[in-house]
Amino acid sequence: MSWGSAALRRLPTTVLALVLGDSIVGALAFVLAVGLRFSFDWSLVAQSVGPLPLRALVFTASLVIGMLTMGLYRPRQRPTRSEGAVRAILGVIVGGFISIVLFYLVPHVAFGRGALALAMGIAVLPLFAVRLGILRLLDFNPIKRRVLVVGAGEAAAKIYRLRRRADRRSFDVVGFIVVSPEDRRVATGLGIEPLLTPEEARLTRRLDEIVVALDDRRGFLPLEFLLNQKQRGVPVTDVMDFLESETERLDLDVLRPSWLLYEKSSQTDILYRWLKRLFDLVFSSVLLLLTSPILIMTAVAIRFGGGTSAPVLYRQKRVGRNGYVFELMKFRSMRVDAEKGTGPRFSSANDDRVTRIGRLIRRFRVDELPQLLNVIRGDMSVVGPRPERPEFVDVLSRQEPLYPYRHGIRPGLTGWAQLNFPYGASMDDAREKLTYDLYYIKNTNIITDLLILLQTLEVVVWGRGTSMSGSARRWPSDGVDSAGERATLPVGTVRKQDGH
Repeated sequence: MSWGSAALRRLPTTVLALVLGDSIVGALAFVLAVGLRFSFDWSLVAQSVGPLPLRALVFTASLVIGMLTMGLYRPRQRPTRSEGAVRAILGVIVGGFISIVLFYLVPHVAFGRGALALAMGIAVLPLFAVRLGILRLLDFNPIKRRVLVVGAGEAAAKIYRLRRRADRRSFDVVGFIVVSPEDRRVATGLGIEPLLTPEEARLTRRLDEIVVALDDRRGFLPLEFLLNQKQRGVPVTDVMDFLESETERLDLDVLRPSWLLYEKSSQTDILYRWLKRLFDLVFSSVLLLLTSPILIMTAVAIRFGGGTSAPVLYRQKRVGRNGYVFELMKFRSMRVDAEKGTGPRFSSANDDRVTRIGRLIRRFRVDELPQLLNVIRGDMSVVGPRPERPEFVDVLSRQEPLYPYRHGIRPGLTGWAQLNFPYGASMDDAREKLTYDLYYIKNTNIITDLLILLQTLEVVVWGRGTSMSGSARRWPSDGVDSAGERATLPVGTVRKQDGH
């Protein structure tokens, strides 16, 4: 079984290039910092610090993890320069904190707080400059994979619409093969270009991949051309696999249920499920212990701000694994009388029903911490799809047949959809989040869970997790957590719940 190797094979070129660049900068910053700290007297360094390779590895790895927590390894990231600089600084700070923790846990890898501070200071500017250069180089990379698409209909248009440089860092489309006048008419209407016949495609110079994107599988397939290219060593890929690899989600428009049925997933592996449950118990217990002072202060603040009769927690029914309905727990963030006189209603962006304490704990996701008890009880997992309310699930399941598939695993505190599309306020948004949930369910493994968990720190610090990979959308919060009442759900709409 190779959970790790499967995850590594899916790493995009962008991620590998950024990790390599950051690692080189981290190692050089470490050597320079130690040299400056000891006036480049390497005999004194050997006597005072000890062998450098292991310590350089620890600092570099800590730095890479710090950058990861700030979302700086998103394959399709498009940061502004100012945001990229701030995130790089915060990533270095997190990396320094990880190094200090390791110094205390494993003293023989320590190299001194002075040298650590110097290494962090030296690394910041080169890290930002090098990753800016790497992203610019990848955007204009002249040796991208040359991809030929067989088809020129709606499925092919999904590839054509990946127009942003950040979405096409790894490939260029050579052309789209049309096989009939009708195909050409449809392609013209969709604005797809350039269009090629199979004969013209044969004359195309180097091809690195062919993607079959026919709308009708029973239609004409240039089988002779495809077999000939495959014999030449050109891989032939289904459009579903191609879009999954390039967008890190499953496109529901081209997804066939049978494709999910026959795909292998770690969810069917009993060892993985046992390890995941063990991790949930250990992680939740440790985090509850570490955050107990915050939990106590939050409970006291809520009780003090709302009166002795005000409930500290509120509970709401959610749908868990295999359709099991459980009560999700959160800290109360609204006034007790939030819906008095008006009944359940939507919350606005600056809702005056949210208390001052509620606004603070929502900002840093402290209101979510009681859900660790749900994890320990087995209602939830640390990583997984976000649990929805039964009323919403009924509507969504009727409108999207694949929606119940997400209930095959325990819902999570955080997940792939929350990182990439954390806010939803419509049926289209719920459908979009489902594409990420299905991708996670299909590709889940121990490495993926750890990476998602690390990147969740980005959401806590920034209040959102999508700005580095797309436009972040903020929606009003659910206005039902104060009194336990439930608003009715109009058919076709979905509202934001508990900050996600």
